[in-house]
Amino acid sequence: MATVAMATIATHRGCESRAGRPDMLSRMANWGNLLKQVVDVGLKLLSSSNQQQTRPGPAPAPASREPVRRPQGHGGVRTAPTAERARTIAYAPDLDGAADPGEIVWAWVPFEEDASQGKDRPLLVVGRGGGALLGLMLSSQHKRDGEPGWVSIGTGAWDREGRDSFVRLDRVLEVGEHDIRREGAILDRDRFDRVADELRSRYGWH
Repeated sequence: MATVAMATIATHRGCESRAGRPDMLSRMANWGNLLKQVVDVGLKLLSSSNQQQTRPGPAPAPASREPVRRPQGHGGVRTAPTAERARTIAYAPDLDGAADPGEIVWAWVPFEEDASQGKDRPLLVVGRGGGALLGLMLSSQHKRDGEPGWVSIGTGAWDREGRDSFVRLDRVLEVGEHDIRREGAILDRDRFDRVADELRSRYGWH
């Protein structure tokens, strides 16, 4: 009888265990689903954060040396062949607020291919004529070295980067006094004379 009773109890407990197993499995499944959802949300947040970090920023603003249209209130610069403006050239710099031969000044210079656009450029003042200053354009492009119609004047305070500069000889720029943006520097006598000698020997100046 005792044996039968024990067997009956064991059978009853086994039934209870099997009966409770589905509830436990269900709870485990629910926890598994919840854990999966948490992981999915975490992965999405991580992915979104990485995309924001690698997303390219706004494009940089154009450099200040980009071409611009002629400033309001400025007549700009007129150009002419150097031989057509031949005159006496003399070295007479004086940083008194007015531009004089031997000084390097800045003015807005139009492009040859589109006179409605241009940019600020340094000019070497070589004379006056018709109420305007006569200047020669400077360039810091090294490809000008040795090119016909250009002469090297080396470096100076007019170029903050300390680059060699070259003077264009074949075109004179006529600039109104009010169109001068600022005075840049004084070119020393030896280098000015180098430019003057080229104007005298090749373009009829004296």
